[in-house]
Amino acid sequence: MLTKKQRDLLLFIHERVEAGDIAPSFDEMRDALGLKSKSGIHRLITALVERGYLERLPNRARALKVVKLPENYNAEAKAQANAAAEQDNGIFTPSSRVEPIPLYGKIAAGTPIEAIRNEGEYFEMPASMLGAGQFYALRVDGDSMIEAGINDEDIVIIKRCQTARDGTIVVALVDGEEVTLKRLGRKNGMVALIPENSAYQTRYLEPERVNIQGELVSLYRTYH
Repeated sequence: MLTKKQRDLLLFIHERVEAGDIAPSFDEMRDALGLKSKSGIHRLITALVERGYLERLPNRARALKVVKLPENYNAEAKAQANAAAEQDNGIFTPSSRVEPIPLYGKIAAGTPIEAIRNEGEYFEMPASMLGAGQFYALRVDGDSMIEAGINDEDIVIIKRCQTARDGTIVVALVDGEEVTLKRLGRKNGMVALIPENSAYQTRYLEPERVNIQGELVSLYRTYH
């Protein structure tokens, strides 16, 4: 899966070339992505070349060729075009826009977030339901949060953060290995990971063992 910066750079180059222009300069790419130096652009381009998204063309200035685009790009571009058409027709509303959110795998004990990414899989949500920030989606595995209305196989939308208030539902990484969705609490200097199911017990852990990976902001459920 591409990082957000890699994806943003790839689409920036693609859109410039599609408009009939040559590939942007390193200074233009740096400014477009809000980076402080061109070395960051070099690293992003190298990663995109290694992953087969870009190709360097020899003996040409600004010699970059887009080989492929993210799998969800066409759907995203179509949604943006539809939204633009609605705005031109005077019927645009904030809820018309959708945002592609990377859909990772199931939350499962012993599996870090980085290991459950599904390459190219995205989940679309109305922008009006998200607000500012970076988001990802996870599929719930199990019933430990069922009393909070979070069922097995639900998709939860998570806002990336490293800190959260007591009482919020968070994705927590324990000991650098285990990912879990629990309500956050603190007691006697310990971090409490609280299930919302009376059949499970609260876990109390030293603060250094727990890293917050994000906070629950929304939930999506399908009925079959």
